[in-house]
Amino acid sequence: MQRDIEEVTLLGQNVDSYIWAGGGLKKEILTDEQKANATTFAQLLEKVALVSPDLRVRFSTSHPKDMNDEVLYTMAKYENICKYIHLPVQSGNSNVLDKMNRGYTREWYLDRIAAVRRIMPDCGISTDVITGFCGETEEEHKDTVSLMENVVYDFAYMFMYSERPKTLAERKFPDDIPEEVKKTRLQEIVDLQRKHSEIKTKAGVGKTHKVLIEATSKKSDEMFSGRNSQNTTVVFPKGNHKKGDYVNVLATSCTSSTLIGEVVS
Repeated sequence: MQRDIEEVTLLGQNVDSYIWAGGGLKKEILTDEQKANATTFAQLLEKVALVSPDLRVRFSTSHPKDMNDEVLYTMAKYENICKYIHLPVQSGNSNVLDKMNRGYTREWYLDRIAAVRRIMPDCGISTDVITGFCGETEEEHKDTVSLMENVVYDFAYMFMYSERPKTLAERKFPDDIPEEVKKTRLQEIVDLQRKHSEIKTKAGVGKTHKVLIEATSKKSDEMFSGRNSQNTTVVFPKGNHKKGDYVNVLATSCTSSTLIGEVVS
């Protein structure tokens, strides 16, 4: 393959539901025979990984209701498939998840997390969280906090709920959580995630990380920046390397979210 293509990202709102049976048909109306002969997302992922061992493969976004072990075992099988999953939870309470029409429960989600940890112990996991969804009680909010404490995410995208026109929530539920309550709950999970991100980043210090050089560091023209397999940013002296190179970096220190190190042979 051409060396100017170093990384491919398979992108979709729910990549796990991907299925290819020749085009033009949705998953729900495929016959059993068509499904048996169709290409699943795990098979697509494998096909892309086999293009070249030097092609780094990422994907986003997974949906908890559809993420299956076949995808996880495929990720574990190929070194060039990044060991990182973005698995949006939105809430840690099953009642709120039902109102959100998410299609899974707290227990189902935690089962998927357990599968990731079992099959790929070194996998990085990130998530999305919404605080202050319609009718959310303090107890339901605490369920989100406890789920985050259970999982300990590498990083997260966190938001206050805001009404969107023509959505199911806008049609069915009043936006009845006071703004100040939303802000307080959001700050609680932001503070918790900041602590967890620091824990996860520090765990990478003292280890050697395979990094694809992506750009000059934002803070120093003398440093390069790239990501490891778990999607953590790593910075290191430029030396004689160039963008697009793979380098092994021994992490010697870190900030709350970035590893800092030296290239090793």
